[in-house]
Amino acid sequence: MRALFFILILIANCLCIVAQENTAITQVRPIAIMPFTQISGGVILIKACINNKSDSLNFILDTGSGGVSLDSTTSITLGINSIESDTVISGIGGVQKVRYAFDETLHIGGLKVEHLAIHRYDYSLLSSVYGEKIDGVIGYPFFKRFIVQIDFEHNQLLIYHSGKFQYPQNGTLMHIPINPLPLQRILVKDKTNADFDFFFDTGAGLPFLMSEQFIQENDILSSHKKSYLTQAEGLGGKKQMRLTVVKSLKIGPYTFRKVPTYLFKDDYNVTAYPLSGGLIGNEILRRFNLIINYGQHEIHLLPNKHYYDAFEYGYSGLNLFLVNDCIMVEDVIPDSPADLAGLNIGDEVISVEGNFSGNLQQYKNMLQEPEKKLKIIIKRSGVILAINMTTWSIL
Repeated sequence: MRALFFILILIANCLCIVAQENTAITQVRPIAIMPFTQISGGVILIKACINNKSDSLNFILDTGSGGVSLDSTTSITLGINSIESDTVISGIGGVQKVRYAFDETLHIGGLKVEHLAIHRYDYSLLSSVYGEKIDGVIGYPFFKRFIVQIDFEHNQLLIYHSGKFQYPQNGTLMHIPINPLPLQRILVKDKTNADFDFFFDTGAGLPFLMSEQFIQENDILSSHKKSYLTQAEGLGGKKQMRLTVVKSLKIGPYTFRKVPTYLFKDDYNVTAYPLSGGLIGNEILRRFNLIINYGQHEIHLLPNKHYYDAFEYGYSGLNLFLVNDCIMVEDVIPDSPADLAGLNIGDEVISVEGNFSGNLQQYKNMLQEPEKKLKIIIKRSGVILAINMTTWSIL
């Protein structure tokens, strides 16, 4: 089971913000170029610093975030003081007030992004999910100040001054509302068709997600549609969802067929229905090179070499976390392949199919292959055991 992450932050005092139009001349050269890495689901991880601290921190670059945030432990370690606020953040696992540090500076790619209000949040769960220390999230306050080009072919960010932009002649230019998160119109086809807005979310390590309310009110899926219980992790904690496949999605002129889709009971109104029906994540967005221009309300999509990559249809019901440098079984879905094979919460995973690397991402990738026979070596109560498991296909 893919360990999912999406970090759709709806900050109450940001919802009224609208990016201002800018009439600057066409950009021809980036003012900064920086590399990034991709973690599970294509989520973008970049290096940045706060204030005059020399420590390089790991931030998720997230169009699904209405702010800039810093992990609670990281904030304390850096000595960044924060104060209580009435600002509320909604996540998949709950609603929480946050603390703020004001007039902070973000150093990214040689640029200084000044006068930021940075909120503090506990990202320890996400660090365990990804097997990488997550120090924070960079969202709307960064995107509104610059034009950001995301090159998924070369894992590179190119940053330009805000203004009008001369886009490549090929590809597609989308004109989008930003409230303050970008919304993109998508045509969903399954039992019925629905042309609806969805959040454009580079912080979501999944292909597509629909809220249960949107599904029910638009009669998108048959009541007999096959689905599998799974679990996601995000702001506020863990949340069970259902996993299925929709017939097709159309974004502008681009159509994707048989798309793995997460069905989400949105108890905390994270997807803000009826403003949006859910979100489109980086398992689809990474198939394009993107130019994101909030100032002009534009996003340019250019298919890249990943455009025809196959979707992952494997299902294991197994959720692995990195805990104290050990890969641990944290969740087993009842009656799933992992459960039927005899895996238990608290098992330490030593290897998967002969891979003893201890690399969490590699193990998760193998678990996402459909109908794959896997030999998993675990340690349980000090005893080494071999578990044979076969993943299912969700098709």
